[in-house]
Amino acid sequence: MAAPEPTVKPNIQDPKFGFNFYSEKLNGRAAMIGIILAIIIELITHQGVVSWLGLI
Repeated sequence: MAAPEPTVKPNIQDPKFGFNFYSEKLNGRAAMIGIILAIIIELITHQGVVSWLGLI
């Protein structure tokens, strides 16, 4: 005989911190914007981002 299925589902909220779907999506979008901005800076200034920041 199979175990009975539960009739009520618990109301579990997503965590606000840590690895969850929303934070991973937001982090990926921020990384894509950062890479695009770095490429645009290199195209405009004809220098790498590190030298543009004065680190070399």
